[in-house]
Amino acid sequence: MAEIAPAGSDLLIVSSSPHLKTRETTQRLMGDVLIGLAPAAGVAAWLFGMRALGVMFAAVASAVLAEHAVAVLGKRKTTVNDLSAAITGLLVAFNIPPSVPLWLPVIGSAFAVLVVKVMFGGLGGNFLNPALAARALLLAAWPVHMTNWVRPFDMVATATPLATLVPKGVAGLPLPSYLDMLIGRIPGSLGETSALALLIGGIYLLWRKVIDWHIPVGFIGTVAIMTWIFGPQGLGTGDPIAHVLAGGLILGAFFMATDYTTSPVTPKGRLVMGIGCGILTVLIRLWGGYPEGVSYSILLMNVATPLIDRVTEPRRFGLVKKA
Repeated sequence: MAEIAPAGSDLLIVSSSPHLKTRETTQRLMGDVLIGLAPAAGVAAWLFGMRALGVMFAAVASAVLAEHAVAVLGKRKTTVNDLSAAITGLLVAFNIPPSVPLWLPVIGSAFAVLVVKVMFGGLGGNFLNPALAARALLLAAWPVHMTNWVRPFDMVATATPLATLVPKGVAGLPLPSYLDMLIGRIPGSLGETSALALLIGGIYLLWRKVIDWHIPVGFIGTVAIMTWIFGPQGLGTGDPIAHVLAGGLILGAFFMATDYTTSPVTPKGRLVMGIGCGILTVLIRLWGGYPEGVSYSILLMNVATPLIDRVTEPRRFGLVKKA
């Protein structure tokens, strides 16, 4: 693209794409995501006390230090100011129980930044969500720590609401009320318990146009419809509200499946991804051996993103079809 040079010059300046410029910056977008995560972080601190603050601090500090260390060793300008490392660390903390030892979020965040993000080119180069990849590693390596769920306030070990919902879960435990699940007075990962706080943050991101509705609506809607249809007592006997409020569905739908790098670029593609995540989540929850499927469904759809982009590529104007 040729641009007109400053006045008094007859030269043309040739620059590479992209040629459309906005005032949006990575730091501003990441700052909005941190604001969106703030309500859930505040509720987690209220529910689980200093333990939650310790886990969040350890995870964020590990992610930031790992990214800064790579820049220093590579003699490059540090990128921690774009806030992406802080978000990765906070999401790692949100995806683990508050009862874990503090070295666990440190390892998880370091893996997310060094292996999943930096080794694939840094921000914009990773093909998997770093926080979810770290969660998958931690769950495989330390399953006892990663499945030690505790109740808010008293930190007594117990089962999560999903464990009472899924067919292969713990039988005989009462399901918490919708109000408890909405507020967050339930056991679960540190940042996923309060559906209300997550919805407030998600609505903020929609209002700021950091994300759009396609992935969250496709994801949550698919899970709600399928869990209602395939209920425990036959077709149409499920509890979709409980399945939406319990577990990491809202956290994943608004804050992780919508990651720019690992989600499709077209609106149609993002809707396809949301529906695909919903289908995989229900398959794992209802017929798999693990009560929660949000993390693995997003990771699987991350891998499928290039194919979705290719299939949903918009038609180019002036394209002539072959006879």
